[in-house]
Amino acid sequence: MATAILWDHDGVLVDTERLYFQATRDVLASVGVDLTVDVYRQLFLTESRGAWHLAAERGIAAAEIEKLRVLRNDRYRDMLTNGDVVIPGALELLERLKSRYRMAVVTSSHREHFDAIHNRTRLRDLVEFVVTPDDYTHYKPHPEPYLLALAKLGLPAAECIAIEDSERGLQSARAAGIRCGIIRTELTEGCAFEGAERCFASLAELGEFLLPPTA
Repeated sequence: MATAILWDHDGVLVDTERLYFQATRDVLASVGVDLTVDVYRQLFLTESRGAWHLAAERGIAAAEIEKLRVLRNDRYRDMLTNGDVVIPGALELLERLKSRYRMAVVTSSHREHFDAIHNRTRLRDLVEFVVTPDDYTHYKPHPEPYLLALAKLGLPAAECIAIEDSERGLQSARAAGIRCGIIRTELTEGCAFEGAERCFASLAELGEFLLPPTA
């Protein structure tokens, strides 16, 4: 059994993926790009490459694309600041797990976006540390984010389990040698998640797995 849990953030502990999609879709629509859910799923959650190249293909200059990126980030941050996006039961589950597991967050969210949410939650008190892109060079599906988390924990991969919601996250964890459970979401329905330890329909189901009645 694992002694540490490495949590992904968006789509696992907070319901933000739909907001990121919405902010990106709206900004790209202003230059004539129609970003559908299927295209978003492929480009962001599987390939981890983003969608700005779709604007470039329409002849939008690099400087204008950078302005669009800033506008998207500002719009997304406003959505996070003005709404309650923590998934119901997430913090309560971490409270229950805290006495049994060491825990950390390994996220692709930038620190400013993470802080916009958790400046008003108690999440930081429930985990040992948070790894964001400010701490690493290569995004998921590269293993670097999880390898960094392992180094900070001082634990071998075999003693950890990652909890993710995307194929890129699964690939990142597995490339670091870490077992990975998947929380299925509306945006990732239909993904195969080959190599996952197990797929869960909800945090409640995951909680039953991590804290069985006999524990």
